[in-house]
Amino acid sequence: MSIAPAAPPTLLVLDADPLPRLGRLTGRARVVHTDEASLAERLPAADVLLVWDVGSHAVRAAWPGGGPRPRWVHTASAGVDHVLCPELAASDTVVTNARGIFDEPMAEYVAALVLAMAKDLPRTWELQRRGEWLHRESRRVAGGRAVVVGSGPIGRAIARTLKALGMTTAVVGRVPRTGIHGPQDLDRLLARADWVIAAAPLTEQTRGMFDARRFGVMQPSARFVNVGRGQLVVEDALVRALERRWIAGAALDVVTEEPLAPDSPLWQVPGLLISPHMSGDTIDSYDELGAQFVELFERWAAGRPLRNVVDKQRGYVPGH
Repeated sequence: MSIAPAAPPTLLVLDADPLPRLGRLTGRARVVHTDEASLAERLPAADVLLVWDVGSHAVRAAWPGGGPRPRWVHTASAGVDHVLCPELAASDTVVTNARGIFDEPMAEYVAALVLAMAKDLPRTWELQRRGEWLHRESRRVAGGRAVVVGSGPIGRAIARTLKALGMTTAVVGRVPRTGIHGPQDLDRLLARADWVIAAAPLTEQTRGMFDARRFGVMQPSARFVNVGRGQLVVEDALVRALERRWIAGAALDVVTEEPLAPDSPLWQVPGLLISPHMSGDTIDSYDELGAQFVELFERWAAGRPLRNVVDKQRGYVPGH
């Protein structure tokens, strides 16, 4: 007697444009697309959930409902705070992320922001538009000190890139190890830094870590860049620090509430550069993210260990 082949697993995709390219999974997975409104209804029938809409918090809202839950959740992002809720963290479901895709693009973006601020490029563009010829002196980058807060692959890539620009770099992580400072060293390093780069994941330990006290520790000539998560920063404290010139400037690629409202006071803060959460996105990143997920799916379907497995209690993929 012949045995009927097992039905292919159901892959539920929380959609965003452009859709992921999943052609390699044809016949190997039953792909079901959903939006936020239908996620809770379709979640119990899914074996795997691909969170392609990384700006959505719908998973956190839908997961606590009744019925079975997917055995594996993958988010096409480095951060996982938009999917992790207490119920998911306590479950047996495996969570993976897009670790490795964004490291170099984000490092390049941070370098671009550093150079733009050091060389006063925003003002140069503004003066050009006004037709004004105003000579100024700019700041050297080589020889400066940078502190990168976040010791994951992104933070380490940022440190390497800034070091290539001639900076002395220090990386701060959750626990000290070779080449990595622990949290107890942060204030001491901030007090001497010319550039402070926030690239940490959002956890209960990092939420609001850059507050009025931390900005007060920094030098008046220091500049601050956040490419981690908006909630790492107490935004009112940053505004005061810039308005009172506790620090010389800042750049935010992430903010607490995204997208940033047109009437947000952040748009008008002197010395602040704002970009729309784009530091890791390149013209080919969607293809890379899709290919990474397909490779992970093939490993999962073959019963092989998954890469990029998130420690759901810590909120990130542990380092090696």
